[in-house]
Amino acid sequence: MIPKSSIPVFVYPAAVLSMLFWGMSFVWSTQVLEYYSPITTILLRLLISSVLLFLLLKPFGLIENIRKEHLGLFLLSALFNPFLYFIGENYGLKLTTPTVSAVVIATIPVLTPVFAYFLLKEKLTIFNYIGIMLSFAGVVIMLMGKDLTLDVSAVGLGFLFFAVITGIIYSVLLKKLTVHYNALTIITWQNILGFIYMLPVFLIMDVSTFLEIKPGPGAIRSLILLAVFASSGAFILYTIAIKYLGVNKSNVYTNLIPVITAIFSFYIIQEEFTMNKLAGILVVVGGVFLSQIRSRNKQIIK
Repeated sequence: MIPKSSIPVFVYPAAVLSMLFWGMSFVWSTQVLEYYSPITTILLRLLISSVLLFLLLKPFGLIENIRKEHLGLFLLSALFNPFLYFIGENYGLKLTTPTVSAVVIATIPVLTPVFAYFLLKEKLTIFNYIGIMLSFAGVVIMLMGKDLTLDVSAVGLGFLFFAVITGIIYSVLLKKLTVHYNALTIITWQNILGFIYMLPVFLIMDVSTFLEIKPGPGAIRSLILLAVFASSGAFILYTIAIKYLGVNKSNVYTNLIPVITAIFSFYIIQEEFTMNKLAGILVVVGGVFLSQIRSRNKQIIK
């Protein structure tokens, strides 16, 4: 890890901005989903982002070519994210709310060590266990209505947890790719491959209805914001944060995502909030934070 005195001042705003864009993405997606289906929304988002990243980064040599021996790993990782992950997230978002979606998705860094324990033999700490229990308690609190029954769509919740699982598997595959390629290369090629995966699904399910839809200016604006800031800018800014702060310290900033989503959902799309939701958000954020703590006696991999 780079010494704190050597970290440029722009790194911390970069980390916060990346979380701002990802937190806002749930609100932007909700606005686009008022017109387009989840499949069309994903396809257009990946198309715009892929073209933008490739045109901006390739001329400067920031995107490497995929080597033949790693093509299978790229294809598999892109299958899980963005293809399967975005399907789960967008269908879950369509059937629930931005805040519920953001809070459930925020459990990914909490549950990733569990999968890493079984797949990569990485040890779990006491903070991992506490974080897992707190995060799930927070989700349950937030999803329960006044009569202690489920207050959101069970199908939507199922899609969101499907996104969580695919996101976790992706993170394990990503760890193998980062040994051989820089983050910008991985992000760009995975968006391109995700678009290729999504195209036949779009042609079978959505192409006829897509041609009939006339989206409003707000939906078009939100789609562009999604592609430019959430799928492109946020990843670039987060890469900067990881370079200087390391993975563990950068992950702490993910606590901001559900809070940002909640605030902007309230002001932009007037999402209703109850005490259950607010309490659940706080408990989940606390669980995510605790899950990122490492014992001082253990070496932190940067």
